[in-house]
This record gives sequence, C-alpha cells and structure tokens, in this order.
Amino acid sequence: MSGNFGQDDGFFQGDYGSQQGGYDMPYAQSGNDFGNFDYSQGGMGTAPPNQGFNQPFSAGNVPYTGNILTPEHNSFVQQPISDEDDYENEPPLLEELGINFDHIYQKTLAVLNPLKATEQDAVADSDLAGPLVFCMMFGATLLLAGKIHFGYIYGLGVVGSLGMYTLLNLMSLTGVSVTCVISVLGYCLLPMVLLSTAAILTVLTGLVGTVLTGLTVVWCSFSASKLFVSALQMEGQQVLIAYPCALVYAVFALLTVF
Repeated sequence: MSGNFGQDDGFFQGDYGSQQGGYDMPYAQSGNDFGNFDYSQGGMGTAPPNQGFNQPFSAGNVPYTGNILTPEHNSFVQQPISDEDDYENEPPLLEELGINFDHIYQKTLAVLNPLKATEQDAVADSDLAGPLVFCMMFGATLLLAGKIHFGYIYGLGVVGSLGMYTLLNLMSLTGVSVTCVISVLGYCLLPMVLLSTAAILTVLTGLVGTVLTGLTVVWCSFSASKLFVSALQMEGQQVLIAYPCALVYAVFALLTVF
C-alpha cells in the first residue's frame, strides 16, 4: 500500500512501505512543511537538530534557579498592614452608616430646650434616623387616639421639606441640602409628639387644647428656626425662617386636634 501527496497540495510525499510496523515518510521540501521528522522503522522517530526537543527545561528561556521558596518570594511571609486593612481602628458600623448617637442626643436636647446653644457640627449632621423615629412615634400616638394618619404625615413631611428646601436656598448664601432640611424638621417634630400624646388623654378642641396647640406650634417653629440659623449661619433671619416653619407645623397640629 503506498500513496503520494504532491507538493502542490502543500503536504508531504509519503511512501507507506510494507515493513513491519515501520513507516518511510520523507518530507517534501516545500514552504508549507509541517516538520522535518524522519519516521524510521519500528514506529520510532528521532527529531532533527535545532528543533528544541533536546533543550533543557526553562520558563521563558530563563533557567530555574531554585529561589521560588526563598523569603522574598514566599507568599506566606507576613506583609505590612496598610491603613485599608487596619480593622482594629475602623469606626463603628453605626457611625459608618451615619448614625451618631452623640449628635442625636444633642439635637434632641436642642429641640426640648430651644434656649440652649447647640454645636454647629451636630446641627449640620444630616441624620435621618431620629426624624424617622419621631415620625413613627407621632403616627403611633395618633393611632392610639383613633386616627390613622401615617400617609398624611409622610406626605405633608415631604411637601413641607421641599418647600423649606427651596426657601432656604433662596435666602442663604451657602445653600442647604435636602437631607439637612428633613433632619431639622423631623427632630423639631418632637413637641408635636408630646401634643399627640396629650390628645390620647384629653380632647384638644376646647380652650385649653387650643392654647396648648398654639404653644406647641410656636415651640416647634422656634426650635427649627434656631437650628436652621445655626447650620446655615443666617444670623438675624430667625423670624423670617420661623414663619414658614410655623405653617408646616400648624398642618401637623390640625391632624392632631381634628
């Protein structure tokens, strides 16, 4: 059995002899040769010289030097700890989430005592955890009084916050963020929570209730205007800020009384 492959096909010419287990397949000298192997008898072959089969093992033609486990190449050697990996000195999780109990305590005291001075850092902190808690408390006390007004509370809170945000940006030179406005208005809702708690025990439609409601609105608006003045450095404009704040808290007072 024999076969010939021409050079025009780009392959080799082979002569399949009848020798036992042997092949005599000389390669054609063409530009598309796949190799220069000479398969001798017995099915064994030898590689021609300069083919790289007898070269010593190397990686990237660089001989192995045996330094892979030295200390400078050992991956188990302890590396110096960077600032990003210093887990012991990381701040607490609540502080990373923006919940600072010290600032919450200071702002709550500033609302309960409007005449007390408050640090500017605590006022400028746009904390939303306290306002959310006070809104839930306000809705819960109204629920105990037989009034389900959670939707009104959040709806009026959003509308009032957007209105105050627009007004304060027009009045102040530094500008204010919407989260700061929501934080201040939410904290100053605490006196309204006390009024809704009183509504559980008594009816606020009488003279005493009307006076108590008016004082609560003044209390909330005065505390909110003081915090806005401290945060935005708007000295001498507290009265101008207190008036729109009183309009916002008056709506919440109507929800409490009626």
